[in-house]
Amino acid sequence: MIATPDRTPLPRDFFDRPVLEVAPDLLGRVLVRTTPDGPIALRLTEVEAYDGPNDPGSHAYRGRTPRNEVMFGPPGHVYVYFTYGMWFCMNFVCGPVGRPSGVLLRGGEIVEGAELARRRRLSARYDKELAKGPARLATALGVDRALDGTDACAPQGSPLTVYTGIPVPPDQVRNGPRTGVSGDGGVHPWRFWVANDPTVSPYRAHTPRRRSS
Repeated sequence: MIATPDRTPLPRDFFDRPVLEVAPDLLGRVLVRTTPDGPIALRLTEVEAYDGPNDPGSHAYRGRTPRNEVMFGPPGHVYVYFTYGMWFCMNFVCGPVGRPSGVLLRGGEIVEGAELARRRRLSARYDKELAKGPARLATALGVDRALDGTDACAPQGSPLTVYTGIPVPPDQVRNGPRTGVSGDGGVHPWRFWVANDPTVSPYRAHTPRRRSS
């Protein structure tokens, strides 16, 4: 018998915990993006934890800025940033107000609204590639900076909501170094993923960007 995903919204206190507890617990949860064209639902299969002032890899490591302001606010809100001048990535803020930590959403399986996701991800050859990687995930869901600060735990009307889904058993969760993180932040094994899931992105170590001459 196949279990049916639970569509109960996750409460705020789910996110009001240490980021290293929240991150693996997000695997198997269902993120629903509501749009005028219809909903898209994503089962989360890969995430990374970023622990604010204790983590050189975090955007909040050096303190508060206009870019990372949302990370210092209430848990359960969405932090969206623009990277490489091309892509958006999304995170869930964790822990108490003023303690900036967050979980980057790196990969997932589109379980509803695949046709809409395909229209946004025309380069994807297969459905397993629609949200395989953080920028692809945000693109498939239609997430950009306009959604920065969105309350995913709002009682109603939020364009982003996380549901209970089917939590992944601990023996199916893997962890290792985060992708593309340099320096001291690169040693933390704070990337978590569902074992053998085809929507998990491949690990890539940090490669310094060459400066143009």
